[in-house]
Amino acid sequence: MQGLILDYSGVLDMDPEDERRWRRLIGAVRGKDVSAGILSNEPADGPDADTIREWEFRGDVDAVVLAGAIGHEKPEREAFQAAADAIDVPLHECVLIDDDILNVRAAVECGMIGILHTAFERTAVEIQSLFDVEGEF
Repeated sequence: MQGLILDYSGVLDMDPEDERRWRRLIGAVRGKDVSAGILSNEPADGPDADTIREWEFRGDVDAVVLAGAIGHEKPEREAFQAAADAIDVPLHECVLIDDDILNVRAAVECGMIGILHTAFERTAVEIQSLFDVEGEF
């Protein structure tokens, strides 16, 4: 797998400690020469848009794709494709992390690996296994 695509709301928008843990984990994955991006159904000018874009501005991810900016939302294939294109990785080489089972299912139907996020610790173990990342996060 060459790409990691994460939802924002329900995944990355947790308390400050979980955010730090996510940043360390995403950094470790990117250290394995994997591109990372955020795909959110947030409108381009929505209340969380600037907060989400900060992940890219800080260098935590390679790209942020907001549904409102591209005219497609998850679970549409076009939204997944836009995120994969933004990180320059073929769609079938991407892993999607999302807290909505319908989005995970749609990602799998598009050829991606989908992981349903329910708790950081569980998701971290799956990410570490897929991308051969060691460490405590």
